[in-house]
Amino acid sequence: MQIGFEVDDVWRARGRGFQMGAVQQDGIVIHLTGQVSWSANEEIVGKGDVEVQTRQIFSNISKLLRRVGGDLSDIVAITTYFTDRSQLPIIQKVRTEYLTAGQEPVSTSVMVAGLGHEDFLVELTPIAVIPKQRFVNP
Repeated sequence: MQIGFEVDDVWRARGRGFQMGAVQQDGIVIHLTGQVSWSANEEIVGKGDVEVQTRQIFSNISKLLRRVGGDLSDIVAITTYFTDRSQLPIIQKVRTEYLTAGQEPVSTSVMVAGLGHEDFLVELTPIAVIPKQRFVNP
């Protein structure tokens, strides 16, 4: 579990699904490749719908972290790539549903001209730290 923090004289996250800083506790650092809205059969889930795509991505991330003994609360940092500025509030809303308030990761969001497939609207690249006592070697 990471400890997130903010300070009074710096702008605030204000419930958008991230923290201004995170203290990484002792554990095993897991870097995941950027996750997109593919099913296990590499079919796009939620074509044209950034909310559905973001939910599929969190499902993928959760399954990957479970494989090594982790869960979404172990994410300490996440980079979000999106293709349209109007999508960001939707992505942030979904993040707040999947990430525990007060334990959200630090975050960087980047609007891009496109992603690896023309139908991808969002891609998330997380870093997690899994406590050693829960870590399962893949």
